Amino acid sequence: MTFYEDMSPYSYWDGGDCFTDRTTGYRFLTFEPAYERLNVGWLSDDQAWTGGAVPKAFVESLTAVLDVQAVNVMLGLHECELCPPLDMSSYEPLPGRQRSSVGTGEIRIPSRPGIAFAAPALIGHYVVDHGYRPPAPFIDAVLAFDPMHFSSARYPWVHFPWVPEDAVLEEVQ
Repeated sequence: MTFYEDMSPYSYWDGGDCFTDRTTGYRFLTFEPAYERLNVGWLSDDQAWTGGAVPKAFVESLTAVLDVQAVNVMLGLHECELCPPLDMSSYEPLPGRQRSSVGTGEIRIPSRPGIAFAAPALIGHYVVDHGYRPPAPFIDAVLAFDPMHFSSARYPWVHFPWVPEDAVLEEVQ
């Protein structure tokens, strides 16, 4: 994975944001974000990162987001660079994606108006298993975000508040 400094402008994927239905995986809603995306949790084994305790409620809230949200899911898996290498020929995911040491995709956490945090799906693993402490604005945003509260009438499976009217839905069977 490429390292991105916390709170730096997001630049990993320039194709907009694509939300995938976590229950079926067959619906893709793509749009150009009308919000600025800031990086959080893009860790690498050769770059320094901040460690420390986080509130239990933060871990619970982050897990709730990871359970329902999948953004920009890519083909293939990314191994955690902080863990020993895995034998991918026999890899089976650990129960609970938030603690898996292999991941794909991202999440979005709304912050103040016009700002969303972009984090890799491995952020739960980094927090729980490696003691990563995200920046305080991210922790506060996660604690304030109830993904089940933000489901639009038009796209009830998208757990994010800022889906524009011109979003494009693709159903793949």
